Amino acid sequence: MTAPTYEEARARKVAAEAQIAELELAKVQGELVIAEDVVSAWSDTLSSLKAKIISIPSKAAPIVASEDSAGGCQKVLDELIREALEELSNYDPKIDAANTQGTPGTSEESDVGAEAASTPKRKRVGRPRKTAGLSK
Repeated sequence: MTAPTYEEARARKVAAEAQIAELELAKVQGELVIAEDVVSAWSDTLSSLKAKIISIPSKAAPIVASEDSAGGCQKVLDELIREALEELSNYDPKIDAANTQGTPGTSEESDVGAEAASTPKRKRVGRPRKTAGLSK
């Protein structure tokens, strides 16, 4: 096996840089997302689904207890399940495809309080200092 020549090594390097540039472009255009962001979004969706399904019995119990027919109970349960599924169908995890940091779970909700975290403006407060060395 022979060692690659300078021209071959340079061609491989240029090809790799071109592939990296194409991937970055696809990421900026929203055609490519970070796998960790997708996993995080699915995890959030499934957690929300689990919470909605688990909450159905506690929502349904008081309503169903007052029903005297099986049809009424079925209607109540059907409405609650459809309500939960409707809420989940409107669930929209925000995946920031332009995020170059690769931080999972970037969402609109996580920006709450971002204004408070901005750097403060450093201004002097109070009276101005006396200037030293300007005596008459």
